[in-house]
Amino acid sequence: MPGSQVPASRPTMTDVGRAAGVSPTTVSLILNGRDAKISQETRTRVLGAIEKLGYRPNRAAQGLRLGKTSTIGFLTDEIAIQPYSGPMIAGIHDLTWEQRSLLLMVNTTRNPTRLKAAVEDLLDRQVDGLIFAAMGTRQVDFPPVPEHVPALLVNAFTPGDSLPSILPDELAGGRAAIEHVLSLGHRRITFIAGRSAAWATKMRERGYLEGLEAAGLDPAKNPVLHGNYRIDSGYELTWEVMQRRHRPTALLLGNDQMAAGAYLALARLGLSIPDDVSVVGYDDESLAADLAPALTTVRIPFYEMGRLAAQHTLAGTVAGLPSRTYEPCTIVHRSSTNPPPGE
Repeated sequence: MPGSQVPASRPTMTDVGRAAGVSPTTVSLILNGRDAKISQETRTRVLGAIEKLGYRPNRAAQGLRLGKTSTIGFLTDEIAIQPYSGPMIAGIHDLTWEQRSLLLMVNTTRNPTRLKAAVEDLLDRQVDGLIFAAMGTRQVDFPPVPEHVPALLVNAFTPGDSLPSILPDELAGGRAAIEHVLSLGHRRITFIAGRSAAWATKMRERGYLEGLEAAGLDPAKNPVLHGNYRIDSGYELTWEVMQRRHRPTALLLGNDQMAAGAYLALARLGLSIPDDVSVVGYDDESLAADLAPALTTVRIPFYEMGRLAAQHTLAGTVAGLPSRTYEPCTIVHRSSTNPPPGE
């Protein structure tokens, strides 16, 4: 007869079987969905015992049996402390949780020694795979990883692309920004970009120049200036550009922070957005929608990049990826762009 005592320690499959009057093998078949030949009455009795005892499968024991721990080691440089990096973490976490797996997360603070130690520690914990994510797209010297452990980078790449990477298509993003203002009729445009040495800046600038060339416009008359990705340089460079005799009717900014600086400079100059000047940002931070007028910007697919990384890691398909996988950066239309004045 089924027992009625709840074990003092964590209940086992044997306890469930004893409470339900069946063998542990029957309990295992039901838990794993291989119960086609088991009667509904027995199934109901076993599920009732599971609920009454509060039984939970021992994931550690399952991991030993299956040779996997259902755990991903997630390493970051500094994205865990950046306000607009949440979507990347959410993308990795959501897919992992849906697959009934977990993340072990370490913030390495761009410290190579700490990164190496974190990788070794996660490997010691038998994680099923490693994902490294960077805030600003950059090259990373990643420590050696055993061949049987899949390792994948997000928003970063290794020298010689020794590990596969998932990256934002910044070239397409730069092109999307210029094509948007061109489609509105603008022909006097300035790109106030971020730091010139940054990989993202280089790719966005290439996209901008490709867009100009396709439209038959002279880059010398539609220049690129470089700032520092902060509000101050957006303000200072906008102030400088708008003092020129043939000032632009559209400004493309290296990120939304710089675009906020441009807003301040244009307001001080008495110029209206978008009636006098159209402004396009980049990143699609929450700030972009809160500006007045709301900022048209280019969205970086942080969430999709993170989710795709988790998908390949859990599916065991990392080895089949190309050296670089690009996720599209797309324009987000808001209220800061109009046709140029007089049109």
